[in-house]
Amino acid sequence: MGARIYVGNLPFSITSDQLQEMFGPFGDIVEARVITDRSTGQSKGFGFVEMGSEEAAQAAIAQLNGTTIENRTLRVNEAEARPDRPRRDYGSRGGGYGGDRW
Repeated sequence: MGARIYVGNLPFSITSDQLQEMFGPFGDIVEARVITDRSTGQSKGFGFVEMGSEEAAQAAIAQLNGTTIENRTLRVNEAEARPDRPRRDYGSRGGGYGGDRW
């Protein structure tokens, strides 16, 4: 199984394709994604890269952490496991306008 890498302090102009190109020389990439705001589509300035092997991930982290792109110093490290969030149950909420209140 590969390793997931967090890439922080990205310039807002970087795309997922450019992120993939940046990590390509270090090994096989399963996925590279810049995280964007849902409503605006604007980059949030960070992303995740999933490498095909732990060795490739460690090499990428060692080489890219602290490098500068567009006057921004990248923070590259192993991604922490995503915490389990409670599932939202939208069906049990009330809502509406209160019914018969005149």
